[in-house]
Amino acid sequence: MSEALRALNLGALAGQPIEDVFLGLADYVCPDGGTIDEGISREAFIETIADLAGAGITDLDGLTHDQMQTVFELYATNAIEARLCNDIGAKTVTLPSDSWQVARVQAQLNDFIRRAVADALTKARAAEAALTHDRVLAFVGSIYEQAFGILQIMGDTEVEGA
Repeated sequence: MSEALRALNLGALAGQPIEDVFLGLADYVCPDGGTIDEGISREAFIETIADLAGAGITDLDGLTHDQMQTVFELYATNAIEARLCNDIGAKTVTLPSDSWQVARVQAQLNDFIRRAVADALTKARAAEAALTHDRVLAFVGSIYEQAFGILQIMGDTEVEGA
């Protein structure tokens, strides 16, 4: 796990308990900035822990580099989705009224976000670029904006179809 954390430029978290690793990731992806940011960070943290078993990651003390990247992908995906949920709650975007359509939209957005995060990490690794805090925030912000745009289009399509 130490090597994976160093590859993500999070070497200071190496050797720490898994809870501290997740809290470090939370600070890295969703820095402090208010109660909404803290809530988003916490939600992403909880969702990531729940997703780990589904991703086949059960030995948290012996994470490989690829597993650490998966954990990071899950966390960033969950953080972006939580931000989008906040936007929905603030009525910035509208979801379809049909629960099946909402589930379909959520699945499509999750797939888009997860692939975009994985692609960003793969490009950074291929370029041998360190994942600095600013770079991570930039790609997370960019993916969020793209997902927000997709969500707005889907919402507008629903309103027009009604």
